[in-house]
Amino acid sequence: MNVHTADATTVEEGLAIQEAQAVLDSESATAVAMQDTLLTPRFYTTDFDELDAIDVTPVRKDWDQLIAEMKADPNKGHFRKDENWDHVDWDGMDPELRKEFIDFLISSCTAEFSGCVLYKEMKRRGNNPDITELFQLMARDEARHAGFINDALREANIAVNLGFLTQMKKYTYFRPKFIYYATYLSEKIGYARYITIYRHLEAHPDKRFHPIFKWFREWCNDEFRHGEAFALLMKTDPKLTSGVNVWWIKFFLTAVYATMHVRDHQRPAFHKALDVDTDWYGHEVFRKTSELSKQIFPITLDIDHPRWMPGLRALQSASAQIDRGKRAGGLGGRLTQWAGSAKAAWAFAMLFTIPAKRHQVPASTRLEPVY
Repeated sequence: MNVHTADATTVEEGLAIQEAQAVLDSESATAVAMQDTLLTPRFYTTDFDELDAIDVTPVRKDWDQLIAEMKADPNKGHFRKDENWDHVDWDGMDPELRKEFIDFLISSCTAEFSGCVLYKEMKRRGNNPDITELFQLMARDEARHAGFINDALREANIAVNLGFLTQMKKYTYFRPKFIYYATYLSEKIGYARYITIYRHLEAHPDKRFHPIFKWFREWCNDEFRHGEAFALLMKTDPKLTSGVNVWWIKFFLTAVYATMHVRDHQRPAFHKALDVDTDWYGHEVFRKTSELSKQIFPITLDIDHPRWMPGLRALQSASAQIDRGKRAGGLGGRLTQWAGSAKAAWAFAMLFTIPAKRHQVPASTRLEPVY
């Protein structure tokens, strides 16, 4: 095939290319991507009319600069395998590492594509030229990312049928403000995760067991720009980051951090292969994300509090108990799941009630990637 998602200039082109490739995709990978749990990426829908009514006048200067950066399309053509793509010995890879790495790629592909679907729908439904232009550009980027991950998966003879996901995966409704909080954090924590791994492997190239990590810097810069866009959207309405909404911000911060901790600890072989201590990695990502989120959120979580790590470990233990119950089945399995769910709720409450750190939000929201 002469065309590639890396060269697509619109989300429609990118999706059409992936649709043509769907005959190569595997049922097993798509089934994993179809799962809906607290730890798996979800597809979202929202009140698109409310989004369409946003007036970006209060942030016009920063908005136009950001849109100009995205229209310049610095990463066009980047997300494709070239001479820097090393051979991957999938058959010779440690079985546990292979399993966890494939799970990582499928989860990442699903998360990128969920953003693409949401952004594309906003572009399709909206009439506000500022908003539709932004979401068209972000959907373009996410389609490229998802397509690139699928290229990597196809070398292992599996891939996700993204067109099938669009039609069949369950959609979760979130109010626009919840979309802002969750997606902003998803994009910024994505940047922090990818750049932390990239810098680690830059210093320790012998630990780079797959070539896709070489593309993480440009990838995370896309994530960074998307986060900047949602920060500006929130900046248009001061009510979104004040009053009772600060509690919602705290909830989403806690939920996103906790979910990342639990999910990462489910991949011990993956982090061992990278030679990364999972607790260190999580704390480093939380630290970076907290610093970045000061641009728009008036609070950060106290990740050095004495209850923080014990709370995360309790949540991790509860999640493992829930999984054991699911595998066991029957009445005993259900009881194990219920007990695990109760422990998880208590652990989350202990994390949520840790006092947050307050700070003054700067007048200028825009940031540049520096890590």
